Amino acid sequence: MQRSQPFSVGPQLIGPGQRPYVVAELSGNHNGDLDRALALVDAVAEAGAHAVKLQTYTADTLTLDVDHRPFRLGSGHDLWGGEHLYQLYQRAHTPWEWHEPIFERARKHGLTAFSSPFDPTAVDLLEGLDVPIYKIASSELVDLPLIRLVAGTGKPMIISTGMATVAEIDAAVRAAREGGCADLVLLACTASYPAPPEHSNLRRLPVLADVFGAAVGLSDHTMGIGAPVAAVALGACLIEKHVTLARADGGVDSAFSLEPAELAALVVESERAWQALGDTTIGPTPAEREGLRFRRSLYVVEDVRAGDPVTAQNVRSIRPAGGLAPDALSGVLGRTFRTDVTKGTPLTWDLV
Repeated sequence: MQRSQPFSVGPQLIGPGQRPYVVAELSGNHNGDLDRALALVDAVAEAGAHAVKLQTYTADTLTLDVDHRPFRLGSGHDLWGGEHLYQLYQRAHTPWEWHEPIFERARKHGLTAFSSPFDPTAVDLLEGLDVPIYKIASSELVDLPLIRLVAGTGKPMIISTGMATVAEIDAAVRAAREGGCADLVLLACTASYPAPPEHSNLRRLPVLADVFGAAVGLSDHTMGIGAPVAAVALGACLIEKHVTLARADGGVDSAFSLEPAELAALVVESERAWQALGDTTIGPTPAEREGLRFRRSLYVVEDVRAGDPVTAQNVRSIRPAGGLAPDALSGVLGRTFRTDVTKGTPLTWDLV
C-alpha cells in the first residue's frame, strides 16, 4: 500500500504532518451576482483561508429539464424541499464566463483557485484556466470515467466520500491512481445540508488514511467550526467549508455556510489545534521550565535555632521548589536542627 506524501499547491504543502489547508467553497452563495462573488473572494482572502473553490456545471450538464418525481428533492429536505433539480441547479450554478474573473481575483490575493468539474466540458474549461488541483464531489464519486479524465491531467485530486461505501471509495481511488493521479486527498463528508454533527463520524478519518494510504480531510456541512477543528486532531490536513457574506442575505447554501469572521476563526483555531497535537513525549516541556521552579517543597517557615525540634509549625510544604519533597515531611518531624536557620530557607538533609 502506497502511503501519502505531502505535495505542494501554490506556496502551500498539503498532506500528513502539514498545517490544515482551509478551502472556502463559494458554491451558489454569489446569489447570481458576479460582484458578490468577487466580494466573497475578497472576504475569503482577508479571513486567511488558503484556497477558494467553485463548482463548474450548468443545469443541463447535471440533469434534465423534466418534472418527473425522481427529479425533485424530497418534500422533507431542510433547505430545498420539493424543489425541481433543474431549477435548483439553474439558481445555484456559477456561470462559466465568471470563472476567469473569479480566479483572477483570487490569484491577486495569493489564493489558490480551483473547482469541482461535473462533466468533461467542465474539465476542458478548467484546464484552459490552468487550475492546479481538482475536487470530485461526493455524488460524482461513482462517476469513474470522470475521475479517470481528471486523473489524466496529472494534477492533484481531492475526492469527497459522502454517502460512499468502502467498495465505492476503493473503486474511485483505483480509478484515480490508475488514471495518473499521484497526489490524492480523501475527504470525509456527510452529504446532508446542513449535516447533523452526530452524523459526522470523524473517527473514520484515520481509517480512511490507513485503508487507502491517502491524505485525509473533511468536507463539512455542520454549523460552526467545532467539527473541523476536532477533525484536525484525527488527522485532517484539509478542511472545506461553504462561505457566505451573510447568512441573513439568503442564498442556496447560506444556511449552513460560514460568515467571514467565522471563516477567520476556523483558520486560526484549526491551526491552533494542529500545533497542539505536538508529539508523544510525556514530561516537562520547554514552556513548563519556569513552572518547575514553583512546585511545592519543604521550607523552614519560622526562624529556628540549633537544637530546636522540627515541627509542623516550623517546616511546611509550600511553593517554590528547592527543598525536600513534600513526602519527606514524616521523615524529618521530631528531628532537631543542626544549626540556626532563617525563615524562607529550603529544608535539606544537612540542616537536620
